[in-house]
Amino acid sequence: MIAATTFAGKRVALFGLGGSGLATAFALKAGGAIVAVWDDNLVAREKAEAEGFAPVDLADADWSQFSSFVLSPGVPLTHPEPHWTVKKAQAAGVEIIGDVEIFCRERREHAPAAPFVAITGTNGKSTTTALTAHLFRTFGKDVQMGGNIGTPILSLAPLSDERVYVIELSTFQIDLTPTLDPSVGLLLNLTPDHIDRHGTMEHYAAIKERLVAAAERAVISVDDHFVREIAERRFAAGRETIAMSVAHPELADGLVVQGVTIEHRSARVSTPIADLSGIASLRGAHNAQNAVAAVAALGDLASDHARVQAGLCSFPGLAHRMENIGSLGRILFVNDSKATNADAAEKALLSYNDIFWIIGGKSKEGGIEPLRPLFGRVAKAYLIGAATEDFARTLEGAVAYERCGTLDVAARAAARDAARSQAQEPVVLLSPACASYDQFPNFEKRGDAFRSVVVEIISNGGVS
Repeated sequence: MIAATTFAGKRVALFGLGGSGLATAFALKAGGAIVAVWDDNLVAREKAEAEGFAPVDLADADWSQFSSFVLSPGVPLTHPEPHWTVKKAQAAGVEIIGDVEIFCRERREHAPAAPFVAITGTNGKSTTTALTAHLFRTFGKDVQMGGNIGTPILSLAPLSDERVYVIELSTFQIDLTPTLDPSVGLLLNLTPDHIDRHGTMEHYAAIKERLVAAAERAVISVDDHFVREIAERRFAAGRETIAMSVAHPELADGLVVQGVTIEHRSARVSTPIADLSGIASLRGAHNAQNAVAAVAALGDLASDHARVQAGLCSFPGLAHRMENIGSLGRILFVNDSKATNADAAEKALLSYNDIFWIIGGKSKEGGIEPLRPLFGRVAKAYLIGAATEDFARTLEGAVAYERCGTLDVAARAAARDAARSQAQEPVVLLSPACASYDQFPNFEKRGDAFRSVVVEIISNGGVS
């Protein structure tokens, strides 16, 4: 745990007692703060009470007594409208922060030399975070990984100048971190997402930009419009910035992917760093971008090309992100449950041919229409969940499809048809292009359910 000693003796209000919220309450208490915790959910309050906290109803509290208000990143700060606690904090002139802000203050106070690699983007940030941590460990570093990827940031090992902190950050977390100052900031890409929580794409991009704006060194893709503009602003300001690209191998200065090779470009001289061919966990152009970003985060360590190559080859990948579950004869089963929007699903469709595609759930704006240019890669689609009829209309006349309703029915139907295919490697792909919460509490549960059905199919030798 990282004790929040910079809040010692202060009264702090905290709303949201999920995983990161409760971890923050423990860190504040350990640091000597007086914490008033609350959650609208009774079960969450009871859990906090069982852990030794006395919940304080913030609706009736005297907000003038609080020096800070710590808000869970899942609670609206601005859109569609500020949460009632946000309004109370603002009325009382109380700063509104999140757990990452507490980490930043503790780092500056106790371990300012501790490497702090912060990673964001619309897609790929979890894989990049895990791969970056893996590469640093390949070099023998003591690495702490957390943030949006799973472990709450304040639950990581105590701050030390010798530890490397590799942290995934969502827009919600960045928005609650006014003094975010990573030693390395990585910005991967920007496409429309969570606009309901940010109002406009421009506001969403502006929040993402804050992660790299204050970074000592920034690594920014130049492969889409918004990130390219952010990179140009960094360059214009004379700040240390590394451009990276998988779409523009002609880039003269930065890191690029030329074919399957990661190269460093400087003064028009190309230096090969690593070869991505044959690395199953880094298949596809999107994973090439993740790999380039992770290599760039290493800084001077990346000059040891042999160790970088070994680290990339030994990366196991992440569950639910183009995860190879197994094979049955020629059929490959891939769990890409994390693909909760069309842009994320596009990455998987670009990585395979002869796809038996399981899609559906709670659709996001635009549905799967942006994926139409890739429909030729799909042998058949299997529709599940609330998006079924919308997706059927989009696919009509372009892709054969079957209404399956539930994931288990879809997986078995896809496996049945893949077995009948004459393709060299038919792929049963769960890449839903939708949120999961019409049928599952989260994408992890959805992916786990798919994996269970596939394991059963493989163990039975197919679908009877």
